[in-house]
Amino acid sequence: MIAKTQYTMTSADLELTLALLRGGSLAAAGDRLGVDASTVFRALQRIERGLGRLLFERTRSGYVATELATQLAEHAEQVEVALEAARSSIEAAPAQISGTVRITTTDTVLHGLVAPALRSLQKAHPLLGYELHTGNELASLTRRDADIAVRATKRPPQHLVGKHLGPIRVALYAAKRGSARKLADVEAGQADWIAPDDALPEHPSVVWRKRHFPKANLRYSVNSILSVLELVALGLGVGIVPLFLAEGRSDVVRLTEPLAECETDLWLLTHPESRHLRRVATVYAHLAQVMNMP
Repeated sequence: MIAKTQYTMTSADLELTLALLRGGSLAAAGDRLGVDASTVFRALQRIERGLGRLLFERTRSGYVATELATQLAEHAEQVEVALEAARSSIEAAPAQISGTVRITTTDTVLHGLVAPALRSLQKAHPLLGYELHTGNELASLTRRDADIAVRATKRPPQHLVGKHLGPIRVALYAAKRGSARKLADVEAGQADWIAPDDALPEHPSVVWRKRHFPKANLRYSVNSILSVLELVALGLGVGIVPLFLAEGRSDVVRLTEPLAECETDLWLLTHPESRHLRRVATVYAHLAQVMNMP
């Protein structure tokens, strides 16, 4: 294993090393860090690649620390002690958490999940403010223009840390009082479709429709899944939308069971260096607790 570039170890790297030494497995380390086991695995690979040396031996019984990992863990414990002392000082002179937390997500996830979750934080932390950016890219978080990202993806970027919140299930919906009352109407070609073809050509719902309904009449092409739902509710056609967005509404009806081919994952993501900021950590922990998908 050869380090290709000069590598600088961070406090987050030390924390991960200590967590894995104490836990002995990726899952146990993830529990200690509040992230998914796959995030721990990717981070460990990145650290070892940067160092050009193994930190842990992979065995059937778990991850066994090398001498280097043991030395690093000692330094991590010193940092841990210093952090605990700092936290004790803060608790001795308590102050309200304040500042602005920048969150990037899609409009669908913002309106369906993030905004309702943030509402319950207002009373506990009235001095916190939020900058909410909606879009379909992760660039803003990568450039550190945002503190937290909530994204639907199967493969989160390796340089970010995060928690898998669960699967996003979707189904085909129609207006409750629309012309398409059942799936047979759609299969017979008696329904217009609403979909984000131009905006999200690789979206699982677009791929699924083109595969199963290649001759479907795409009447409305929109730039977001939230728009799909709103146009469906108006009776303008049928569309595929997430269950978390549609199930609580009385103006739409589900025509299919959840479509397994369209299922993706919801991830809560942040930068390794940002997650230790008190304002970011507070919002991150709250979203991780409240937004777990069924």
